[in-house]
Amino acid sequence: MWIYQNKEIHELTDMPENTFGFIYEVTHLPTGKKYIGRKQLISVTTKALGKKELALLTDKRSSKKKTVKKETDWKTYHGSHPEIKQLIKENKQLELTREILMFVPTKKQLTYYEDKYLYMKGVIEPGSIYYNDNISGRFFKKDFYDKTT
Repeated sequence: MWIYQNKEIHELTDMPENTFGFIYEVTHLPTGKKYIGRKQLISVTTKALGKKELALLTDKRSSKKKTVKKETDWKTYHGSHPEIKQLIKENKQLELTREILMFVPTKKQLTYYEDKYLYMKGVIEPGSIYYNDNISGRFFKKDFYDKTT
């Protein structure tokens, strides 16, 4: 279950209108380690039309593709970090808490606010309690360790 400001979030209707996604923090209770990430609520893909759909087309110049929108796996999602995925594989979801930090209305803002939280929390700095090991694939935890030793 997701928590936002001490309130349980179970459905899309529990979120503000026009929410594209959210920034979240997962905590592993036994170790206190955390992970910050983002989650999109609706995935949009383009699919080729099937034979029956193509046969129904009256204008042969019209697109042979359709846009498909569907809800993502946000309800069961815990994060993309390998250690968190391993905990899920070991059936240890009950050791994890999932907190929504903020709801976000656009894809671009989702990226921005994830990065903002990662920097604010100092997730890649020495002594960090976060699983996150990079920010935007540009800045890495390993960059903070002395390479001369």
